[in-house]
Order: sequence, then structure tokens, then C-alpha cells
Amino acid sequence: SENPSVTLFREYLRIDTVHPKPDYDAAVQFLERVGTDLGLTCQKVEVCQGRVVLILTWQGTNPRLRSILLNSHTDVVPVFEEHWTYPPFEAVKDSQGNIYARGAQDMKCVSIQYLEAIRRLKTEGKSFARTIHLTFVPDEEVGGHKGMEMFVQRPEFKALNVGFAMDEGLASPSDTFSVFYGERSPWWIKVKCMGSPGHGSRFISNTAAEKMHKVINSFLAFRESEKQRLKSDSSLTLGDVTSLNMTMLEGGVSFNVVPSEMAASFDIRIPPTVDLKAFEEQVATWCRGAGDGVTYEFHQKCMDQHITSTDESDPWWKAFSGVCRDMKLQLKLEIFPAATDSRYIRAVRHPAIGFSPMNRTPVLLHDHNEFLNEQVFLRGIEIYACLLTALASVPPLPAEG
Repeated sequence: SENPSVTLFREYLRIDTVHPKPDYDAAVQFLERVGTDLGLTCQKVEVCQGRVVLILTWQGTNPRLRSILLNSHTDVVPVFEEHWTYPPFEAVKDSQGNIYARGAQDMKCVSIQYLEAIRRLKTEGKSFARTIHLTFVPDEEVGGHKGMEMFVQRPEFKALNVGFAMDEGLASPSDTFSVFYGERSPWWIKVKCMGSPGHGSRFISNTAAEKMHKVINSFLAFRESEKQRLKSDSSLTLGDVTSLNMTMLEGGVSFNVVPSEMAASFDIRIPPTVDLKAFEEQVATWCRGAGDGVTYEFHQKCMDQHITSTDESDPWWKAFSGVCRDMKLQLKLEIFPAATDSRYIRAVRHPAIGFSPMNRTPVLLHDHNEFLNEQVFLRGIEIYACLLTALASVPPLPAEG
């Protein structure tokens, strides 16, 4: 009695693609099988050893027009099974129709919704001028460096002739649907403080710890100011402010030895409204203020701040928002608070929207007991079918002749 689309979704959820050893081969084989069943052409691109991007293509009637790209990632984050009500890779469905599994929201649901929307449209005999490509990429959950970041530089990506892309968004606990038109820039900074070493029984001057204390105070004071700014202005969302967290602290060799070096690592997410050069100068000022021998280095430094137009004069957004109006979907436009592969697509100058059609659903990505209700999942297929119909039918743009 279960809807076949739900059965397929649960089958995909049972493929263990959790880090640090995701079974990418099984995921690609499964998706290739579904794509072949739908009559889609298949291409596999190994962007680096053991990291394959799968491309499934529904050819349009006018291949010269720019295409629609539907992107999703195949990997999922680790789990702490002792905190789960059901085993996280069994895709158990409870009596309310909630399907529990790692990846239920992030983002195996979207992968299957794309495919099932295409199945529905093909069954109805539909065809469109624009080609639709589906890309299934690895390693998004560990930064996308061996996935989409490399893929967008490849000739195979350029050959897709992308006009507009859709990627993952977030669930929304309210009636509204979250739509993300940009992302904060992730910066990972490691600050090192060098100081005078000595015996733990003495008041050593100019220690690394004293400098580190000043560094941490400066960083966390800024964190508190942004936290209060978000709290005091109801019009702001998390994506509108800069988040900062100290995530690692290193140093010391023994209880009775004052160390000569200490290091602290910070995860900073900066909205596209912030001047990145000015912000780095602020970081440099904090470090200089802590004393001599204080340096910083970047382990990640995203400088791209491209956003996707949400102006009604933009033909892609007009098509997207028009469907949502027709379906009476209330949209909430936001900057994505974390980071997705959309940032790499925007960095090569393609408009991309982050959208997962999951409203009235708690945000549980990366959390224990991640679930998605089957009715919300099935409604998402209907939404994507309507969106694809509109997007793949956008008339030729001036640049396309």
C-alpha cells in the first residue's frame, strides 16, 4: 500500500553513505539504475580518485538553450546511534508516516524528489525546450573540495551549459518555505600565539597564554555583539549576521611547563553584506592588539559573495516565484546560514537557489532522529514537477538568440 516514490526514498536512505567511509559506489549504482529506468542518459565524472559525480540528463527539444541543473549530494554526516529512537540507516516509518534516517532531510529526500518529479512529467508525456541535468556529487558534508568545487572547473561541467541551478535548502517549522539566494562565506582561521616558556612555578612574562587570552576575548566580544544584534532585530535571520565560534584550542606539554606556543581555531560565517577585506583587517587588529608573536592563518577562506537575483524582472526568478504563487506557497527569502555546494555554482557565475520543499517540519539536519513525513515528501514531488515545468519552459533569453 506504500506509495512507490516513498519506497524508493527509503531504499536510498538505507545506502550507508556516512562519513568517514561513505559507500559512494552503492549510491551511484542505485541512482544510475533509477535514471536508466526513467530513460535518462548517464555520465560519470571522476573528479579525483574515488570521487565520482553522476550526471543524469533529460534532453530538451532545443539543446542550444541553457539548461536547468538539479544538484544534490550523496554523502551524509555521522550519527550517534545511542541517541536515535530507530536505527539511522533502516528508514523506519512510524504510525504517523514519519521516516527516520540520516539523510531524510539532508538531502536524500531532494534527490528522489527530483527523480520522481521527472518520472511524473514523463508519464504525462511532457517535454520541454530546455535540457534538465541532475548532478549527484560527493563530499559536500566535508566542504565539497573533492566534489563540486573541482567539478565546476571541469570541461564536463561547462558542457552542461547551465542557465539556472537548484540545490538544497532547509526545512521550515512554520507554514512558510525557506528559499536561499546566497550564502555566508565560511572562514576557518587558526591563531597562533608565541611567548616566553618557563617553569610552571614562576610568573613568566609575555606568555603565549596571556596573548591567547586577549585574542579569545576580542573574538568572543565580537561574537557577543553579533549575537545581540540578531536578538534585538526581528527582521534579521541567522544568515544576516556574522557567526563566530572557537572550535579548537591547542597548546602545552606538561602541567609544570609554561608553553612557548598556543593556538586557537575559529569557525566564522560572514554574510555577503560584509566587506571581507575590512573584516580581515579587523582580525589582524585583534591579533596585533594581543602582542608580538601573534599570527593567523586560513584553513578555509571563501571570498565569493555572489547572490542570485530575486527580482521579478529576472526570468528565472519570475518562473520560480510564479509557480510558488500559483501553488499558494508562502516563501521566506534568506541567506543560507551555513554552506552548501550552491556557493561553487554561484562562484562560476550561474544563478542558484537553495530550496528543499519541507514546511511544517522541524529542522533536523545533522541532528539525532532526523526524519521527514511521507506526505511532506510526496508534496515536494508535486512542487518540483511544477517548478521544472516552468523553469524548463523559460523562453529563449536575449543572450541565447
